[in-house]
Amino acid sequence: MKNNLKYIILAILTLNVAITFAQERENDSIDGGTVNVVQPYTPKISDAFKIKETPSLNDSTTIKKKTITYNIFSIPVASTFTPAKGKAATVDKQKPAKLYDNYASLGVGSYTTILGEVFLNHELNNDERVGGYFSHHSSAGDIEGVNFDNNFSETGLNAHYSQDQRDYSWKVETGFQLQSYNWYGVPNQNVDTFDVDHSFYTANIGGNISFDDAIVNNGSVLYRRFGDNFDSGENRFVLKSGFDIPLNKEEITANVTLDYVGGSFDGLISTNAGFNYGNVIFGVSPSYQIKRDDLTLNIGLSLAYLNDTEASDSDFFIYPNVTASYRLVDDIMIAYGGIQGALLQNSYYDFAQDNPFVSPTLLIAPTDQSYDLFLGLKGKLSNSMSYTISGGYKSENNRALFKSNLISNSPNVDEAYASGNSFGVVYDDLTTFSFGGELNVDINRNFKLALKGEFFAYNTENETEAWNLPDVTGSLFLDYQIDEHWFAGANLFFVGERQGYFGFEGTFTGQLVEDTINLDSYFDANAHVGYKINDQLSAFAKANNIANQDYQRWVNYPVQGIQFLVGATYQFDF
Repeated sequence: MKNNLKYIILAILTLNVAITFAQERENDSIDGGTVNVVQPYTPKISDAFKIKETPSLNDSTTIKKKTITYNIFSIPVASTFTPAKGKAATVDKQKPAKLYDNYASLGVGSYTTILGEVFLNHELNNDERVGGYFSHHSSAGDIEGVNFDNNFSETGLNAHYSQDQRDYSWKVETGFQLQSYNWYGVPNQNVDTFDVDHSFYTANIGGNISFDDAIVNNGSVLYRRFGDNFDSGENRFVLKSGFDIPLNKEEITANVTLDYVGGSFDGLISTNAGFNYGNVIFGVSPSYQIKRDDLTLNIGLSLAYLNDTEASDSDFFIYPNVTASYRLVDDIMIAYGGIQGALLQNSYYDFAQDNPFVSPTLLIAPTDQSYDLFLGLKGKLSNSMSYTISGGYKSENNRALFKSNLISNSPNVDEAYASGNSFGVVYDDLTTFSFGGELNVDINRNFKLALKGEFFAYNTENETEAWNLPDVTGSLFLDYQIDEHWFAGANLFFVGERQGYFGFEGTFTGQLVEDTINLDSYFDANAHVGYKINDQLSAFAKANNIANQDYQRWVNYPVQGIQFLVGATYQFDF
């Protein structure tokens, strides 16, 4: 009760003081004024005052807490509950297909066509492998409107041995190939026939090695002997190596090449007698890569030294080697471009693989590709679709062009290839403008589609035309896995117009008569279908030149019409 009386007296005194202060404020004579703020108010938060001691309570009503002691009595309870063990859910997944290391394939078709392949690959142990490859493709020809023999045959054999070590791996291989063709493109098919057969043989041995952590990254060597049944022969030796040079925590990548080609021709056309040739190219190509966010830039150059061993002449070349790419929109749009150049080694072997109807009287010299400028865009439209668009301008000195040989009246030449039915090589300075695009579709690996098209425009220095070079090319590739057993595919090739050469010597005057032949554009459609009988055996059927087009790939060289072939493939392990 005494405490309540103190609180009442304190409240009355406080109220009295407040009333007195309010009356004095009403009689204040100080007028209100305007306050100008010179400096903005910047409040600061002070540290809060914390009580560091626990206050003692002297209240008489404070009751001390009573200490309570707890005791727990455990009583066992019988239980019959047994929790069931969890079981993981199973996911149905397809059994992975067994992959075999070896296969053999054989097919036969129209025009007495035979197509065969055997591939062998055997693992000796975890580090060593040995294998081989055999192929054969032949046809009786029987091309409509051709009276001369037009059969062909291609047979190849290859063997290899490889070994993987801890810090490096290497491989050595050797091979042999025999090719037989006929110069059946005689302009006048009504003349008495004569032998037009010729053949090529190739023997090679080489190897390569790669290192995991070393200055020298890789190296390769190749020796190839190439010849024909007209006593022509060619030797090719190529040695390549790539290595990295450390420089201020960066690396300069360099490639070194030694390329030799040499041989002889005993053939004779008009006044060109047999001769020897030999060219050695030594090249070094250093480059430095810069990566900054979305930009990748490769800066370098190519140095090449050429020595003509037969003419005792040499020359030195310097080429640009700069490429760049920039991600404009992630992987959707990537811009790329560059300018490059190179000294390209030409050989009898390369010419014969591109055009098997060349004569054994060729001039062999390298091509000086001064520069190749290109720009483009590439990217992904979706996870299963990608594209490429590009344009370029190329300048080449001493570019090799296939040109038909003259019809010769000289009694000293072999009529097998001197009747306007073979091709020689001429060299000219050539500039090429190109523009093209490519589209690739890959859906779950079951459907693959590739479309490609390119346009070309040429300008020559001495020749009237860029002989046998097309103005437009296009291709389509399609593969479709229909189901577990059936599969199918197709491919289509389109080649635009080309300009061919035709010339002959006058019988009496010896005057040269020349003409330009326009080769029409063509497309070649092919398709195949197959059935997988089991994991090892499958059957297939193919159809080539489905449109049955009678086109000419080269001047006076028509091709076979529609062709059919059936066969089977067997996979196995040793």
